[in-house]
Amino acid sequence: MLDIKLIRERPDFVRQRLATRRAGDEALIEKILQVDELRRKTLSEVETLKARRNQVSKEIGALMAQKKAEDAEAKKKETGDLGERIKQLDKEAAGFEATLKEVMLRLPNLPHESVPAGAAAEDNPVIRTHGEKPTFAFKPKAHVELCESLKLVDFERAAKLSGSGFMLYTNWGAKLERALIQFLLDLHTTEHGYTEVSPPLLVGPQCLEGVGQFPKFADQYYAVQEGLDAGTLGKLYLIPTAETPVANIHREEILKENRLPIYYCAYTPCFRGEAGAAGLSTRGMIRVHQFDKVELIKIVKPEDGYAEQEKMLANAERVLQLLGLHYRVVLLCTGDMGFASAKTYDIEVWAPGQGSYLEVSSVSNCEDFQARRMNLRFKSETGENKFPHLLNGSGTALARLFVALIETYQQADGSIAIPEKLQPYLKTERIQG
Repeated sequence: MLDIKLIRERPDFVRQRLATRRAGDEALIEKILQVDELRRKTLSEVETLKARRNQVSKEIGALMAQKKAEDAEAKKKETGDLGERIKQLDKEAAGFEATLKEVMLRLPNLPHESVPAGAAAEDNPVIRTHGEKPTFAFKPKAHVELCESLKLVDFERAAKLSGSGFMLYTNWGAKLERALIQFLLDLHTTEHGYTEVSPPLLVGPQCLEGVGQFPKFADQYYAVQEGLDAGTLGKLYLIPTAETPVANIHREEILKENRLPIYYCAYTPCFRGEAGAAGLSTRGMIRVHQFDKVELIKIVKPEDGYAEQEKMLANAERVLQLLGLHYRVVLLCTGDMGFASAKTYDIEVWAPGQGSYLEVSSVSNCEDFQARRMNLRFKSETGENKFPHLLNGSGTALARLFVALIETYQQADGSIAIPEKLQPYLKTERIQG
């Protein structure tokens, strides 16, 4: 969440930066300031009354020593009245605190000054492209036809098992998916210095709140129930991304400065209910409820945040470079950014059969926004507790990488050539029917 001190001291600046998102969130600042002022006034009054009660208590002791029992009783009544008033004000302050937290949790991060203003994806500038779009001596097929002809994915039986938006990888399709996951993990842990972790796939709501997915998007994820006990519904959620558990690994901790930076990577399946909201009737692997992803997470000192973001972006790009895939990097505009992000790059890979670019990675610096929500701090060398910057990026996401790869490497005879970097994992140079 945002720093309440920043809102108090520079409300117009916060309003201006929020307004660039074009979602109307700047209207919440006035309510935050009002509730915060009421909370602070109430707490100030409580402290004044407590000081008065302490003073009166001392006076009671003096009066009792002087055997002025009647005066002492009057003072005792005053302390009782003060106690009741303090209790009432404490309750009011707690109410203001809860309201303030509720509104603050719904406030998105401020876009960094380098983020271009814009309303939607059409306003995202292309930063760079890599490679050339592949050319074919034949009309390239879309991934659905390739998957069915080579029996890589059984869409019909997947729908029978789980409904639309799920996949059943089979034979070489399952092997290719596994090979891609292993390739990504090996690359990031050996070349890029990330520590591999394997987190739980179910997390409590506090983790979703920590990374900014709750409360605003609480209707978009899969809540689970333990058996038939309806009272357990919502105590755990299927993760929408490995970012959710991995970024929260050090929640509510104070790290030593010399532990930073921390780099984690993790492979997990990801579960997203919102993918089926509209238009999921289109067959294929582009929008699905469950997909695999290798996620990158960094916890770094604030002064290193943006340099580390550029490094993470390069790490994700390296995947596509080694696989020989054409892609472009775009910088998300203010109106297209994620809730928790201060700055985000998207990597979009070219899928010839689709005739379009597909997003396979978003690399974001959330600055201290998530760290504040999960109360993650580090102790500086001067002894000061500070909030680190948290970064996340897909390194990369499947199944869109799968789609781009098989569409790019399809051959005239219907087979798929395997990029050199994946051949040691698959132990073949070609997938053919």
